[in-house]
Amino acid sequence: MNQDAAQENSNVNSIPKKSIPPYMKALSGSLGGIMEAACLQPIDVIKTRLQLDRSGQYKGILHCGSTIARSEGVRALWKGLTPFATHLTLKYTLRMGSNALLQSAFKDSETGKISNHGRFLSGFGAGVLEAVVIVTPFEVVKIRLQQQKGLSHELLKYRGPVHCAGMIIKEEGFRGLWAGVTPTIMRNGTNQSVMFTAKNSFDVLLWKKNEGDGKVLLPWQSMISGFLAGTAGPICTGPFDVVKTRLMAQVKVGGEVKYKGMIHAIRTIHAEEGLVALWKGLLPRLMRIPPGQAIMWAVADQVIGLYERRYLQTS
Repeated sequence: MNQDAAQENSNVNSIPKKSIPPYMKALSGSLGGIMEAACLQPIDVIKTRLQLDRSGQYKGILHCGSTIARSEGVRALWKGLTPFATHLTLKYTLRMGSNALLQSAFKDSETGKISNHGRFLSGFGAGVLEAVVIVTPFEVVKIRLQQQKGLSHELLKYRGPVHCAGMIIKEEGFRGLWAGVTPTIMRNGTNQSVMFTAKNSFDVLLWKKNEGDGKVLLPWQSMISGFLAGTAGPICTGPFDVVKTRLMAQVKVGGEVKYKGMIHAIRTIHAEEGLVALWKGLLPRLMRIPPGQAIMWAVADQVIGLYERRYLQTS
């Protein structure tokens, strides 16, 4: 009798659990991205200005923010919000959806479980895809808009996201929208592989939450896991982010550009500004990315968790 019960439990445990469909992951990411953009745009503007500052004009985060607000108006802290919000929404939609699809390829066909190795590779693949398809062109436009200084709208070279994209294509060719794509791929691929693996680990470690178990994390629990998962990436990928920003911001002068590629940019920045310059803007990145992940996951986990509880939870 005991053997029959054990055999029955074994059979039940071997049945693959139903998984959350990729479209639900994509939807959760898009809603989380909208909320993140609305809250954290000023920090992103400050980060970009600090990374582009070669003369030491800004003395730090607070000085940079106050200088922008004083000389260009408070609204300048939300420069590039339209492409930033659109880019975040599309990015998270693609990231969460593609990660779910890739994870399904790495799941064990018998148990439905995925290893940390498979989770890491799925995250890297999702990061590469979002970097090429969405992140690079949107960030090129956003950075060009953010680096502009001045109060007079008429005197600015780029008068909005669409106008900016059009000017870049006209002056630099269509490929100009993909300036800095290589360091962007490296940054996003590494970031997402670490983030997805860490987020799952923190959910299990801190809250005993496993995907598909029907448990809905409280928003503050999701925020803690998301914040911790979003902390390691900026430190590891700082040089890629600085180089990405420099490559995206530069405009051809007399047919020449200062940085000829990722490796050349790293060497040039190191030679001219020192090793620490490769981590310029790290503090505002740490002020933006971990809180951004906390906000995004607080929203995404509610959407995913409610779906799990309604459709996947078994009695």
